[in-house]
Amino acid sequence: MSLFFFLVFLLSALVVFHAYIGYPLTLLALSRLKKYTLHKEYFFPSVTHIIAAYNEEPRIKAKLENTLRIDYPPEKLQIIVASDGSTDATNAIVNEFASDRLHLLAIASHNGKEFAQKEAVAMASGEIIVFSDVSTHLKSDAIREIVANFSDNSIGCVSSTDKIIEEGESGQAGEGMYVVYEMWVRKLESRVNSLVGLSGSFFAARRELCANLSPTMDSDFNTLLSAIKAGHRGIIDPQAIGYYKNIDDPQREYLRKIRTVLRGITVFVSNLDCLNVLRYGLFSYQYFSHKLIKWLVPLFLATAFLSNLALIFFNPFFIGLLGLQTLFYFFAISPIIFKFTGYPALIRAPHFFILSNAAIAMAWVKYLKGERILSWKPSDRK
Repeated sequence: MSLFFFLVFLLSALVVFHAYIGYPLTLLALSRLKKYTLHKEYFFPSVTHIIAAYNEEPRIKAKLENTLRIDYPPEKLQIIVASDGSTDATNAIVNEFASDRLHLLAIASHNGKEFAQKEAVAMASGEIIVFSDVSTHLKSDAIREIVANFSDNSIGCVSSTDKIIEEGESGQAGEGMYVVYEMWVRKLESRVNSLVGLSGSFFAARRELCANLSPTMDSDFNTLLSAIKAGHRGIIDPQAIGYYKNIDDPQREYLRKIRTVLRGITVFVSNLDCLNVLRYGLFSYQYFSHKLIKWLVPLFLATAFLSNLALIFFNPFFIGLLGLQTLFYFFAISPIIFKFTGYPALIRAPHFFILSNAAIAMAWVKYLKGERILSWKPSDRK
């Protein structure tokens, strides 16, 4: 019996380790054997920049001013604001900026971000489609930088490098730290093969890969998989930076994470063929590790704790391990128990780690119950 609990504990610990450390370490090792050299050259194909908006009255003016400062040949840049059934002054504000290159696509009813993007793609004229959220601000050279990657014919889509403008202790405690980690993993993926997901707040793709956008699935994840199936790769560009504010509210961050993972699981299950290693090679391993294994971490955290609890009756060594796990979880939930905000660095990482995995667990519960999110809007980062 002790051997059974030990094997469960060992397997659980290895899965959690692989999800966050083992996977990037394998990418580092592979980069010694296989490394792509990106041929990035500045050129200026026609571009359509799509901005999906829903009741963005407080932020849409700043977004449009930021977009119009972008340094790209004006005659080559079409801007479409896809207003997804907005009922506030969003449409009126966009109309104030309307011109030969900036257009308002006013959708009659609220159907979700991806529906709005799909409608905008249908009227887009650009060879390259760029997507960005209202909450994401770009440097003047951002589109020039992200488009330059398409001079390499193997590239199907390009993700921005995300940078958070932190405004609160809780945000600094979580989302910002995770974004730095995620950008590091994506750079490794780009070096070895392809990304497994794009930053939904700012990414670009060849127009033909956007033809089959689903109105009910994440456009960023779905576009990346379309690129892979078409024989292209997806990469991250360190020079194409998207800036956005953190969500300085743990409850909103938790709910956002649930929505994101639930929709991600939906896309993943709809594309299980990408696990076929004979067809997709290394990408299948990446797809399995970066998505499925990471989304299974909550299950293995639970089995690690429970098997460790059982093992203390067989070996005193596991009493110490159980104590370390308990201490970790205590630090992680202490901001909730004691309701404080300005917590120190010692608590920040475990708190966000547990918050994120609790959200992943809840997303699985909703998915298994048959719940789906068919209407999606960008996160409120005011």
